[in-house]
Amino acid sequence: MLIDTHTHLYLEKFHDDIDDVMQRAKDSDVGLMLLPNIDSETMDSVFELANAYESCLPMVGLHPCSVKADYKTELEKLYAYIDRENVIAVGEIGMDLYWDKSFKSEQVRAFHDQIDWALDKDLPIVIHSRNAMQECIEIVKDRQDGNLRGVFHCFDQDETSALAILDLGFYIGIGGVLTFKKSKLPEAIRDLPLDRIILETDSPFLTPSPHRGKRNESSYVQFVAEKAAQIFEKEIKEIAEITTTNTKALFRL
Repeated sequence: MLIDTHTHLYLEKFHDDIDDVMQRAKDSDVGLMLLPNIDSETMDSVFELANAYESCLPMVGLHPCSVKADYKTELEKLYAYIDRENVIAVGEIGMDLYWDKSFKSEQVRAFHDQIDWALDKDLPIVIHSRNAMQECIEIVKDRQDGNLRGVFHCFDQDETSALAILDLGFYIGIGGVLTFKKSKLPEAIRDLPLDRIILETDSPFLTPSPHRGKRNESSYVQFVAEKAAQIFEKEIKEIAEITTTNTKALFRL
């Protein structure tokens, strides 16, 4: 079995054919799909999908691109969901300084507040880090008391950053970028321990080869697994077994 550890199947892009999307995932041996939230506008959609399909598991969190001046109000709305049944993580949270740096300080505070949630509720965190890898690593390092656990999702940095993440006791989420023709990610992860790697799609974004340019979906995690098998010189079955075991350990499934 494969697990897609990061997929936004609840978004509008999937509304017209979600049953077909779910069937293709099942046909591709994708047994679980983990749903990171974006903000208060998407929270109900996350739970609606999780309630409709037992293979979908919800997270609660405020995406850094949704952190604005009113972030405290957003966090209050989201916190109302944190104790719902089957919530498996606080995510996706973190920092994104690619599009806009105007709310950098608010992103830092929101990140810390949601780490507090995770520690209080004994949940892992799912970190989004874009143009802010070192900042996120430093925040996690500062907050790591031996109880904080989680994953840096959609990792696309070098081996130095990967090793820093592993030193924190965190996992590395690998997605479609691994399959891109000019990606340097294969070299960055080649020598990493497989017991700290999990797989994802980040659907509908970052579609892996051979489907680049099309909408991504959870069944395509198989292409990430196939590429990982090549890089680590393993059978795809072994990659599936190891990454599934890793995912179950991290999210306590």
